[in-house]
Amino acid sequence: MEATENREMRITRTFHSPIDLMWEAWTNPEHIVHWWGPNGFTNTILKMDFQEGGEWKFTMHGPDGTNYPNRSIFKEIIPLQKIVFEHFNPHFIATILFESKGEETQVDWTMLFDTVEMHEIIVKSHKADEGQKQNLERLQLYLSKLRMTHHNSTEVI
Repeated sequence: MEATENREMRITRTFHSPIDLMWEAWTNPEHIVHWWGPNGFTNTILKMDFQEGGEWKFTMHGPDGTNYPNRSIFKEIIPLQKIVFEHFNPHFIATILFESKGEETQVDWTMLFDTVEMHEIIVKSHKADEGQKQNLERLQLYLSKLRMTHHNSTEVI
């Protein structure tokens, strides 16, 4: 098996959120639009056909007003466990693994680039490693809000 460490960007984090809420945040465009991307970015989701072979098109809007069109194809979906998508321009394969740990969920997110050079360009020029960390920090904040809403709406009166 080929070693891929020098072509991948990987982050693992445990969130204080049950897996069903985490899955909803990752798979529903009404949620993902609120946390996807680094700090200061907003999103316009054009299409999110969440099924294997489905297309995900969105535009990230940078804090400076620059628009970044994104297109991906979902390659593998295992509910509450795994999402794999192929992202184009730059080309990489993203694999997100979800593991339930009771009231917490561990997320293991890997982006595998075609070459070492592309990995280095994306990380050094675009600071993608820092952007990925900020992305998960934004997710944590959003999940905190969702949990409060989810908790309040499921209380028995």
